[in-house]
Amino acid sequence: MANAAAHHRGRLWAAFGLLAALMVVEAVAAFRTGSLALLSDAGHMFTDVLGIGMALAAITAGRRAGTDPQRTFGLYRLEVLAALANAVLLSGVAVYVVVEAVGRFGAPPEVLAGPMLAVAVLGLLANVVAFALLRSGARESINLQGAYLEVLGDLLGSLGVIGAAALIAVTDWWWADPVVAVAIGVFILPRTWRLGRAAVRILVQAAPEHLQVTAVHDRLAAVPGVAGVHDLHVWTLTSGMEVASAHLTMAPGADVGAVLAAARTALREDFHIEHATLQTEPGATPGICGPAEW
Repeated sequence: MANAAAHHRGRLWAAFGLLAALMVVEAVAAFRTGSLALLSDAGHMFTDVLGIGMALAAITAGRRAGTDPQRTFGLYRLEVLAALANAVLLSGVAVYVVVEAVGRFGAPPEVLAGPMLAVAVLGLLANVVAFALLRSGARESINLQGAYLEVLGDLLGSLGVIGAAALIAVTDWWWADPVVAVAIGVFILPRTWRLGRAAVRILVQAAPEHLQVTAVHDRLAAVPGVAGVHDLHVWTLTSGMEVASAHLTMAPGADVGAVLAAARTALREDFHIEHATLQTEPGATPGICGPAEW
C-alpha cells in the first residue's frame, strides 16, 4: 500500500484520456446550448482531469526521487499536496456554479435540450468507465480517492443533467437547468471538504484518525523489558504509510535486541505501523534524554 497509486498507473492514464476528451466536448456543448448544468458538469470533469494529471505527476516525481539521498522520505507527500489542491479547485468550481445558478433563477435562459441531452449521456458513459477504473485504487491512496470522488460527483451530475434536459424537452421548464446545477454543487462540496481535511491532517503530521496514541503508548509500555515510554510520535507520511518514533526506557537487565524486536512486532501487528524509529535508554541513567527545544 505504500505507493498504491503507482500500481494503478495504467488505469489513471486511461481515465485521464477519456475524461479529457469528454471535458472538451461538454465545454463546447455547454456554450452552444446555454446550459449551466452542462457547464457545471464540464467544470467538474476539468478538475477530474487536473486531479488525475497531478496524481500521475506525483507518481512520476516519487519514482524519480527514490535515488536522491537528500530526499530521505522520497516525494510521497506530493500526492497529499495534489489531493489538497484538487479539493480546493473543485470547491471553487462548485461555489461558482452555485452562485451563477442562483442568479439565473430570476429569468432562466432557454437552453437547447436535444444537444444537452446527447452530450450528457456521453458524459455519463465516460464517468461510468472512469469510476470503474479508479474504484479499487480509491481505497488505498488519498490522491486516487480525490479523483474517485470527483468522478462520482460527475457521474451523479451527468444523471442530473440528463434529467434536466429531458424535463426541459418535455415541459419547457427552464428552471430545471439552474436547479440541477445547484444540486450538483451542494452534493460535491461536503465531500471535497472532507478530502481537504484529510490532506491537511496528513500535512500537519497529526496522528491518524483511526489510531489512538494512548493505545500505542500503552502497547509499547507493555512490551517485556520496557520500563517507560516517552517522546512518542505517530503520523502519516502518505496514504497507507503510518510512521512512529519513540524512546523506550529499559528495565534493569533487559535485552535491547529482544525489546526492539518485540516493540516493532507489536507496532506492525497491532497498528499496521511498518516503519518505526525506536531509541532505547537505560533506566538507571537520569537525564539521558533531555527535553526537546521545540
